[in-house]
Amino acid sequence: MDFDYSDDQKFLKEEARKFLAAHCDVGVVRGVLDNADRSFDEKLWKGVTEQGWLGACIPEEHGGLGLGRVELCAIAEELGRAVAPIPFASTVYVLAEGLMAYGSDAQKASILPRIAAGEVIGCLATSEGPGVVGPATLQCRVEGGKLSGTKIPVTDGDVADIALVLASEGGRPGLFLVDLKGAGVSRETLKSLEPTRGVAKIAFDGAPAERVGDAGAGFEVVQGILDRAAVLLAFEQLGGADRCLEMAKEYALGRYAFGRVIAGYQAIKHKLADMYVKNEVARSNAYYGAWALNDGAPELPVAASAARIAASEAFWFASKENIQVHGGMGFTWDVDCHLYYRRSRQLSLVAGAPKVWKERLVAELEKKNAA
Repeated sequence: MDFDYSDDQKFLKEEARKFLAAHCDVGVVRGVLDNADRSFDEKLWKGVTEQGWLGACIPEEHGGLGLGRVELCAIAEELGRAVAPIPFASTVYVLAEGLMAYGSDAQKASILPRIAAGEVIGCLATSEGPGVVGPATLQCRVEGGKLSGTKIPVTDGDVADIALVLASEGGRPGLFLVDLKGAGVSRETLKSLEPTRGVAKIAFDGAPAERVGDAGAGFEVVQGILDRAAVLLAFEQLGGADRCLEMAKEYALGRYAFGRVIAGYQAIKHKLADMYVKNEVARSNAYYGAWALNDGAPELPVAASAARIAASEAFWFASKENIQVHGGMGFTWDVDCHLYYRRSRQLSLVAGAPKVWKERLVAELEKKNAA
């Protein structure tokens, strides 16, 4: 069996890398980082829209390209390499994937074409503060089609147009579509470690809400969306981890200490080797997740959990060791290492921390063995 990208997928990946090299260099990332009034690059967002990436997996009948999930994984990997400062994940991995999997025909017809055209930014609002939200702790309520409560933190909630919100309706959890530019919604932008991915506190006071998926199945729908997002995020993390390894190797081969390149010292060799091993473990798990996602396989919960855990560990480790290889220079603002460290921390939490996914993996394996 071939566990690599096909020739067409490799071509798509190469073209995505060329586009991002031309339109998303480090200056674009720093331009957002240095500007407190921006959390994403509007010009890059427009360019990505023109490339058709926002609608890569959206059916042609809804204005998309109708490609497979593996093609989207290839794009995600390149976005991760470039630490692209755009709300792509929240819009494509969450909102678009969520609607395609659980939305009604009317919801798909209304929103998917707008996503493909770059007219809508999405977000997922589940958290209500510290701790894991559950049926007993869910505070947001929907009564008579009106949503009230507060969600914090919400990734990309500062710039999103539409949110998928987890809330209780009649004592049963549900997932609801909410227009964040409509009545009954107020937002407060929050500070975070990764300013190129905005975070907000969103308060709802009688905001119109439309249910997505079956009544009372809110947590199951959210988990299904997160399974899909976990695989795609794993490829972003993998792209970032691979770039960290490249940066560390390039610096080690060009930096001299005591008359020889530091790449020749055993301690540096070990760091680079450890980064490589973790990246390859993450890649194998990510490929497994891509297969499960693309084929709609029943193994998706296990594959998504494994991909999420391995990729989070690989990106964090690579970003940390990249700083160490760069030595004193690595800790400075002028060197780009911190851009990847920031993103590794953000991506490891945006769809649930690795600890949560480890517990989910164990639970899924126990369920499988019991069956």
